[in-house]
Amino acid sequence: MLIEAIVQNAEEAKQAEQLGADRLELVSAMLEGGLTPSYGTIRQVLNSVSIPVQVMIRPHSYHYDYGAGDLEVIHGDVENVLALGGTGIVFGALQADNTINERVLANVAGISDALDITFHRAFDEVPSQQDAYHILTKYKQQVKRILTSGGAVNCDAGKEGLRTLVKLQKETNGPKILPGAGMTPDNINRIHETVQADQYHFGKALRKNASFANGFDEIAFSKVKK
Repeated sequence: MLIEAIVQNAEEAKQAEQLGADRLELVSAMLEGGLTPSYGTIRQVLNSVSIPVQVMIRPHSYHYDYGAGDLEVIHGDVENVLALGGTGIVFGALQADNTINERVLANVAGISDALDITFHRAFDEVPSQQDAYHILTKYKQQVKRILTSGGAVNCDAGKEGLRTLVKLQKETNGPKILPGAGMTPDNINRIHETVQADQYHFGKALRKNASFANGFDEIAFSKVKK
């Protein structure tokens, strides 16, 4: 089972790698749900660890229906990641009706064939996750995984939806399902029994006092790895 952990800087990235994380999601502004980190932070993190790093590409927290100005910023941020030697990004785009915005997704994916994209939790706002999954499968050469709580407030509440998505993934050989939101050392076994994903995404539950203001909790990390 692969474990992905949220990090905010190079110090956290190194600690997460040492504690056994298999992949990192690099973000800033967690109080806004995670935004694009600075150029300097991306450079430090990519130079600090040997495990894969997925860099959040999200210019603001207002919505996922990006206009021309947003797309220009997004392009610049993706190009920065590539220039720094990274290939992993976390990105999602919706239309005004919350369906997948294929035009924007194809535009971003077209920046480089090397991009490894995690479609983020914008996926939890779509009207039909199964329909949205079939759309993203068309881009599976670059959209490698989908971060989702199964359309619910957290993975525990959404575990039946997650199980359906994992089954769909196996049937179509599409993007991997990456359950995330509310994952903890205490509920991972129960959720995994239902969902049967091969990777899970953890945030503040791996931190001391369950806060992004603090470093990682070695005991919590150890429980998850077991």
